[in-house]
Amino acid sequence: MPRLIANGVRVDDTFAEAFGMRATAIVITADSARWARQAAETMTGFATSVIGCGCEAAIDHELAAGATPDGRPGVRVLLFAVSTAELQKQLQTRVAQCVLTSPGSACYAGLAGEETLKLGNALRYFGDGWQIAKRLGEKRYWRLPVMDGEFVCEATTGLTKNAVGGGNLILMGQETRRTLAAAEAAAKAIRAVPDAIAPFPGGIARSGSKVGSKYKKVPASTNDAYCPTLRGAVESALDPDIAAVLEIVIRAAIAAVVRLGPKRGVARIGAGNYGGKLGPHHFHLKDLLP
Repeated sequence: MPRLIANGVRVDDTFAEAFGMRATAIVITADSARWARQAAETMTGFATSVIGCGCEAAIDHELAAGATPDGRPGVRVLLFAVSTAELQKQLQTRVAQCVLTSPGSACYAGLAGEETLKLGNALRYFGDGWQIAKRLGEKRYWRLPVMDGEFVCEATTGLTKNAVGGGNLILMGQETRRTLAAAEAAAKAIRAVPDAIAPFPGGIARSGSKVGSKYKKVPASTNDAYCPTLRGAVESALDPDIAAVLEIVIRAAIAAVVRLGPKRGVARIGAGNYGGKLGPHHFHLKDLLP
């Protein structure tokens, strides 16, 4: 495969493949930033991949008290799914089980859009008839009695059908420590990008996958071509000097990785390319280089 060189890092002349998704956002507030973040972290647990979790979700950014609907500290959360129905299901169950239950919490729309998903309109039944609807301007809210006061929840939140998932970088290093350092730098860069998340642990995936499997019921399996321990047993995509591989499922981090260079980070950058079978969005690495 042809390669480019950027600050000493070998960059494959290929593209990262991505697919269309549906997305929404909510704002969670609480009496303190700690409890707003706690509710958000609980809600976004087990949401790393649509392959096994139903949705992909993570914190987008924290909000100061003056930037939230009720003037309290808050957190904006993004959720992605492959269908509107699945996104509605995941939003409803996660807010019900993880935000409604969190002390002092409230929940508001985090995205405006012509199409909407049910938020308070779905959760109001928990009030068992004691719930109260309130309208402020163009927005409608529900107030549900709970044991520490009231849970205030906006009736709906916006939906976009123009979201994109995937677009992964494959970071290949000569040893594990430096490879992880490069992946951490990439994940940090992603956190600074608005409206983008990397939901794997710390933004990093060590178990990169390929489409399909030898087992009929498994939709994705280990990307054996990039597993160092399988070199010699499979048709490996790894150079002889590569000993560790990590995956960043986002395209915004390549500049941070290249900046480190091979002595502090990775020796080579590739991308998840499945020959167009995964999705129609193709991000060519050469066009992303700083």
